[in-house]
Amino acid sequence: MTSASLKEKPVRDLARLAKQHGVQGWHSMRKDQLIKALVRKAKSRLPEQPSAAGGRPRTAVARPVPTGGQRDPEVARRIAEVRERLAKAKDMASRPEGGRGTRASVRDRMVLMVRGPHWLHTFWEITPRSITRAQAALGQEWHGAKPVLRLLEIESGQQGSPSERVIREIEVHGGVKNWYIDVREPVRCRVEIGYLALSGRFHGLTRSNAVSTPAASQCDTLDAHWGEIVDDCERIYAMSGGYSPENNSTELQELFEERLQRPMGPPAARSSQGEHEAEEETPVDFQIEVDAEMIVYGATQPNSYVTLQGEPIKLQPDGTFRVRVEMPNKRQVIPIVASAADGSARQTVVMAVERNTKAMEPYSRETATEW
Repeated sequence: MTSASLKEKPVRDLARLAKQHGVQGWHSMRKDQLIKALVRKAKSRLPEQPSAAGGRPRTAVARPVPTGGQRDPEVARRIAEVRERLAKAKDMASRPEGGRGTRASVRDRMVLMVRGPHWLHTFWEITPRSITRAQAALGQEWHGAKPVLRLLEIESGQQGSPSERVIREIEVHGGVKNWYIDVREPVRCRVEIGYLALSGRFHGLTRSNAVSTPAASQCDTLDAHWGEIVDDCERIYAMSGGYSPENNSTELQELFEERLQRPMGPPAARSSQGEHEAEEETPVDFQIEVDAEMIVYGATQPNSYVTLQGEPIKLQPDGTFRVRVEMPNKRQVIPIVASAADGSARQTVVMAVERNTKAMEPYSRETATEW
């Protein structure tokens, strides 16, 4: 046991050795103190050897092998690996992807998508030039800075001007360009990515569009992969603000069209700009059938007896219920009655709903292009 060999061990291993060898006060020692205490303990346990002149016995002392000022190649290799790993974890620069046609170049952009009432999905691309600018801006704070994804809640001010506040900070790492964020309550928000220094200073790289998450009762959570977005792309695009007139960001539409290799939106919105079109509406035999149903949900005591329009409802173990109800094209009154298991209490809730569906006359759109 030598000082050189002990210096390579972490403090946790040194503390364990000190405890095993009975070093007093090991739990309050620093690393250099633990090393000295362990070396002294090892020297005290070495057997005494007779001297060459047959006189007083001497104690054999373990001496470190001189290195001549040269670093151990294995230690140097491990240090280099750690430095490379730390550099990769901090480097958020994106690399161009293949198979994207003419859009192979990388630019600074960030898109936030709504994947359900409790999940957000963000995608970003960052150029190496932006990383270089961040390093120069942070200066000495760059070495301790970490890449962070910040979730910003958008609040309406008293004068109608929205304000933003940070509600979550998520530490990310290099080599990734998308992240899933869980949310508990409906929120209007956006995300931004950048570097957070130890002093609390934040240097932003790029930020996303603003979205609003729906209530949990409005939709189910959607799957979490681009390959499975295809089946629900229009729904995800709409929940992410793609059809909202308040959304002035074109990056969301560009990302969807780029990844799915098809235009987004209704056919009338896909016409090329710059073309002069004259539209004529003429009657046509084109029909669409529409129907509706309603979901009634609620909660009561788990052992209660509940009926809806006189029909018993099955309760979940926690007392919640969820029932699909037909919604004909008329006004209807729906009573929901809950009774205690012993019949000692009863409460009735009445829902009055009305459906008024009107079918408009179909027409065809004939487009004449002027050359």
